[in-house]
Amino acid sequence: MSEKFDGLPDVRRRGLEKMEQVYGFEMNDMGGDFFRYTADHLFADIWQRPGLSDRDRRLLLIGMLCTHGAQDVLSIQIPAAYRAGELDEDNLREIVIMACHYAGWPVGARLNSLVEDTISEAKPRGSEATDRKGRSDG
Repeated sequence: MSEKFDGLPDVRRRGLEKMEQVYGFEMNDMGGDFFRYTADHLFADIWQRPGLSDRDRRLLLIGMLCTHGAQDVLSIQIPAAYRAGELDEDNLREIVIMACHYAGWPVGARLNSLVEDTISEAKPRGSEATDRKGRSDG
């Protein structure tokens, strides 16, 4: 349990902790009904239901975001899934292929750019060059 959420109602604490886990960055408590529904219902309840893993939920979410062309949210979810180890390079590249065929080539092309940027940004600076399959030159 994160000490920074001490004093918050249990449902809000659980929601904020899950948001941090899913998004991969620090969250702060906020006011308003929209944030209340997001933290208290979506993340404290829906993201923690049994039956699907976080990876399963993430895959479903990425698919839905692709069909809506929600590049802004994909630019949060793809890097977060990669950093969390839920999806590796091969998984992300396969998602691109599926998205091209089910959500349309322009959507898949934008997703491909995001995936390749995510992978290349995660590589240490100065590491050996890799091709689009992640294989080294040497």
